[in-house]
Amino acid sequence: MARKPHQTASAQYSQRSFTPSRSRTPGTPFRMTAWVWWLRRREAFRVKLSRHRHSGFLRPASSVIRHSLSSAPTSTPVPSPHRALALLLAINLFNYLDRYILAAVEPLIADHFFAASDETAMAKTGALATAFLVSYMLLAPLFGWLADRFSRWMLIGFGVAVWSLASGWSGLAGTFTALVITRVFVGAGEAAYGPAAPTIISDLYPIEKRGRMLSFFYLAIPVGSALGYAFGGGIAGAIAKPEAGWEWWLHNLAVGIGHPDGWRMPFYLVTIPGLVLAALCLRMRDPRGVRAPLAKAKAPVRLGDVLALFRIKSYVLNTAAMTAMTFAIGGISFWLPRYLYKDRAADFGGTPSLGSINLTFGAITVAAGLLATLLGGWVGDRVRRRYPSAYFLVSGFGIFFSFPCIIAILRTPFPLAWIFVFLAVFFLFFNTGPANAALANVTPPAARATAFALNILIIHALGDAISPPLIGWIAGQTSLATAFLLVSITTVLASAFWLIGARYLGRDTAAIEVGENRAPA
Repeated sequence: MARKPHQTASAQYSQRSFTPSRSRTPGTPFRMTAWVWWLRRREAFRVKLSRHRHSGFLRPASSVIRHSLSSAPTSTPVPSPHRALALLLAINLFNYLDRYILAAVEPLIADHFFAASDETAMAKTGALATAFLVSYMLLAPLFGWLADRFSRWMLIGFGVAVWSLASGWSGLAGTFTALVITRVFVGAGEAAYGPAAPTIISDLYPIEKRGRMLSFFYLAIPVGSALGYAFGGGIAGAIAKPEAGWEWWLHNLAVGIGHPDGWRMPFYLVTIPGLVLAALCLRMRDPRGVRAPLAKAKAPVRLGDVLALFRIKSYVLNTAAMTAMTFAIGGISFWLPRYLYKDRAADFGGTPSLGSINLTFGAITVAAGLLATLLGGWVGDRVRRRYPSAYFLVSGFGIFFSFPCIIAILRTPFPLAWIFVFLAVFFLFFNTGPANAALANVTPPAARATAFALNILIIHALGDAISPPLIGWIAGQTSLATAFLLVSITTVLASAFWLIGARYLGRDTAAIEVGENRAPA
């Protein structure tokens, strides 16, 4: 049989079927058949070896170590976007639930650690929020840097475990100093989670769906915050004034473990669910490279890349607007339960129930926050089809209307004022999806986690790390109503930053979108 020029000897003889020891073509020496048999076996081995290398079964040890640090093995299937989104949503829910349990039980903590005549008590309890935020904002850039290099799911799992254990430790605090330290560790755990989670969603969903998907993710802010108010206030109130049924059993449980103080139990109860969520993170695979191929083999993020973020005008103005918004929301949300419980006690019959107030406020926050977050993301995506700057326009006009609603809360008696509470929460959360989607859309995929981390550092350092103790100090000199009035002015400032940034958003988004489309597959 004549051999074609492009055929090898093994390919030529692979068409024959023979066993070298028993059968061979008549007239062919035994050595030749054995040689051809060996060539066939070698060719088959090479084919199998190539397949194994392609599938990731065989690779050099250094490559295995490197790959295990950056993501899960290639044999692990990439999780569906919706599954990853659901887990991140659940984690974010507990994130904000843990945060706002503290705000819900703050009056009880102040009564436990400080005398009623202590004029600095409110400034000190306000510092609990600052302790959390200082560690959160200082460590977020470090974890953002790590998230651009290693498995983000591993970092998220670590962070959730740390903040869950620290929340349980908060309930064990015997002194106010110990309670401050526990809040520092809660902030450290959330810093590992904050920069990584939204970038995973950004990698899993294309730019035209990113606003809606991030809106679903940020649903946890109003829902988790509301659950924190309702859960913390409800559990604390049930233990302090137990009735028949589950409240009586919960009270006896608190007494049995030696902590009858009502404010401690909510911190204990959130620990185990948080650890379960942390364990689920370890089973997930980082989607880096699936939707964002630039992150697959990118160069390390350098200082120049970080400084380049400040040359993106829409990123800078978005961060400035979010800082002003966070200043207002962080301060008001921390002190509102105390304001309703003590300053507006006459509107609730003179002796209001902290649990009832937190439950009502939590229910309003859930309803208004859910509606605003979903509607804001949907409106932003719809308007963006005609106006590239839609995300900033929606955010700017939405938060502007929150200012008169906050003023109306301070001037209107309850229960009528609950209507303005609903409207204020609605307009404050209307920007959640659009603003964060714009943040992702104008930053390069290779530095996106770092960009989110830097955003976290700035908005908290200049936002809600300052406002709670500042409001507490102003309230000690005047009243909470005066403090709320002064702080709420920053919502107008946030609106101005977003409306100015609308001029640059379309251009900056297009520049990043072109870069993503040119990325190698």
